[in-house]
Order: sequence, then structure tokens, then C-alpha cells
Amino acid sequence: MPAQDRCYVGIDLGTSGCRGISIDPQGKVLASAACPLPASHSPQPGWAEQDPEAWWQATTRVIRRLLEHTPEHEAASIAIDGTSATLLLVDDSGKPLTPGIMYNDQRASSECRRLSTIASPDSAVHSPSSSLSKLLWLIGHHPAPHALAQHQSEWISARLCERFGLGDENNCLKLGYDPVDQCWPDWMEQLNLPPDVLPEVVPPGTIMGAISPTRSAETGLPQSCKVAAGTTDSTAAALAAGLSLPGDALTSLGSTLVCKLLAERPLFSHEYGIYSHRIFGKWLVGGASNVGGNVLRQFFTDRELETLSRRIDPHRSLCLEYYPLTEKGERFPHNDPEMQPRLTPIPKDRQRFLQALLESIAKVEKTAYSRLQELGAAYPSRLFTSGGGAQNTTWMKMRQRILGIPVSPAVHTQAAYGAAMIALKGGSGNS
Repeated sequence: MPAQDRCYVGIDLGTSGCRGISIDPQGKVLASAACPLPASHSPQPGWAEQDPEAWWQATTRVIRRLLEHTPEHEAASIAIDGTSATLLLVDDSGKPLTPGIMYNDQRASSECRRLSTIASPDSAVHSPSSSLSKLLWLIGHHPAPHALAQHQSEWISARLCERFGLGDENNCLKLGYDPVDQCWPDWMEQLNLPPDVLPEVVPPGTIMGAISPTRSAETGLPQSCKVAAGTTDSTAAALAAGLSLPGDALTSLGSTLVCKLLAERPLFSHEYGIYSHRIFGKWLVGGASNVGGNVLRQFFTDRELETLSRRIDPHRSLCLEYYPLTEKGERFPHNDPEMQPRLTPIPKDRQRFLQALLESIAKVEKTAYSRLQELGAAYPSRLFTSGGGAQNTTWMKMRQRILGIPVSPAVHTQAAYGAAMIALKGGSGNS
């Protein structure tokens, strides 16, 4: 097929839905599609689980809708991104042995304490929500022969080409992988993990294989379509946003607040929850906070958020000081599993309450980028925004005032576009 008739598919698995985008070889969007996901299940306080089969069903529906909208193009490659540190165990054939333990699950607190005595201080595993903390919990509570750890996007990618056992550098960071030396570090030997539970790690964009005949029939993708190793949702969002020069930054305002800065060198700090992803020869430095859209949705409907935001003066500041968490525990710019939400006093005026929440999240964002600067990175010279919060122009102006730098919407606001870019680079041999 001529190159101009090919398309490249990106799938983004978020907390509440699956989104997909297909692009042409020049990066032009050809089609987009979305499908909701069931809400996470919480069988105990601090737990958050989803059924992996729901991820797969949503992915196949989105792929089929994309293909329906691009009948004159043939999918050359596909890449998947997913929520960071969402983990499950699978058997040799890829069958899930456990639920998907979500990115914000806090059950592995004792495992995290064990890691504090073993892991390198600057490793990204020092949180109950890290993949490695969750893996230790899963091994202890779901013992099984030949179990393999897979992140959300890794499992979907592997299922498409039926090649299980591969992981990508970005997802595996919170599983203990060292992206600087590109290996599993020596200290992990002290954990006495079961043989072969850890995946073989490859860079994002690495071709894992072609769509299997079974999955071709299930999704509609041609068997010639290649599967490229994916990434985390925040890294995909940074690729989509248009970051190109050191000092460019992206804040993703989704369920949580994620700050990423394009830098010349990596930064790691357990104390502040800072880590770095390697992507196509550059470094994305930053972290993910637990504040964000989840807090807003706890108190306001979508309609209220829209109507009340329009009434707020973004140039006027309130004196209410919140730290708006939905529950105990923060990751970045303070790594403190015991941090408590601070959400009082609540004013009777709901407009003032919303303004105080929006300002407080923006102040956490300011602290995040100031923290990166303290540790040797540049303060952002320009800031892009993606996620649902990018649609709120009042919040954009408020953040620009608090941060003191130009703030604008991302070039492409959907992480699925970043995944499609990975598919394009991988499928064209430029990864």
C-alpha cells in the first residue's frame, strides 16, 4: 500500500474511558473515537481495581470505530498508552490472574516500607502506589506459578500481537527499572522475586510483532499491522502537546495533576516524588500529584464547573488555602503517603469554593515546577495544558497569573495522539 494511504493508530486508556486517534504519515488526524470504562471498584478503603477485560472490550470497540471512519486507509501500526503504575499479573498465555490494580491504589503500604530499606533512594518505587509495591502485594496475596507482571498498556499491546513478556521503559520505571543504565538494578535481587515475573524492557516505539490472526478478526486491524511498545498516559500527552525545546512543559489536568518538563538531563528525587522518562533520546522530568479533577468532581457536576467558572474573575485571588486531596496521601511535589486533605473552611458561596479549589491546584502546580528548578532543571519558559481542565479558559488565565509564564492549550490535547505518534515512529522505523 502507498505510504499516503497508511494510517497509524493510538489508543489511550484513562481512568474513566478509552480514547483513540488515527493519523496519516504527516501527523494529520484522520479520525477519533471514545468509549467509557466502568468506574474503579473499591472493595476496601484505599483500594482501586478495574476488570482488565473491560479495558480490552473498550479498546476493541474504539479500534473498530476508528477503522469505520478511515475505510480508505490501512492501519500500519498501533501503540497503546495507559495509566501509570496500573498493574496486573497474567499467566503464560496472557490470561489475567488478578484484577487490574489501579494507579491510585494505596493497599501496598507495608510493601512500600520494605522497599524503603532496599531500593535506591532515588528510585521511583517509594510509594504504596508504585508498580513494584503493588507487585510485592500481588505476589504475596495471589501466588501463582509462572506469573508475569504487566502494566495496563503493556497487557493490551501484548494481547494484540499475542507476545507477552515485554514491557516498555516508561511504564517499568515505577517497577524499579533504571532508565539511565537501561537495566533492572542490582538491589532488586534482594526482593527474591519469582523467576520471569519481570518483563523484558524495550524503548517505546519498539516493534513487538504483528497483529495475530485472532486479534485481527476481533478488532478489524489487518494482520500486517505492527504493534509498537507504548508508554504511560502522561508521557503520551507530552508527545501530543508539542514539547520540542528544553524548558517546554506540559501540565495534564485530568483526574490528577501531572507536570512534565522537557530537560537535557534526568532528575530523580524520592523525597519529592520526581522521576524522569526517556523518550526518543530526550528526558521528561516531573511527577504526578494526587490533586486534580477528582477533587473537583467530588463537589461539582460538569455543568456547575462550566457555569460557575464563567463567573470567576481569574485576576482576583482568594485567601483560602487548601491542599485539595480526595483522600490521604500525596506523591508530588511532596511524597507523603500520610498527607491529609485540607479542604476547610468551605464557604457557602459555591462560586468562591470552586475558585479556591482551582487556585489551590494551580499553587500545587507552581510548587511542582519550582521544585524542579530547585533541583537543577530550568523553570518552564512556556507551558502547555492538556486533559479535561484545558477546556476551562478561566482556570487557564488564573494559572498564568499564579505561574508567571505563558499558558496555552496543548497542540493536541489527547494522549491518544501521542500514542499515535509512537505508532508512526515505530511503524516507520524511526523509534
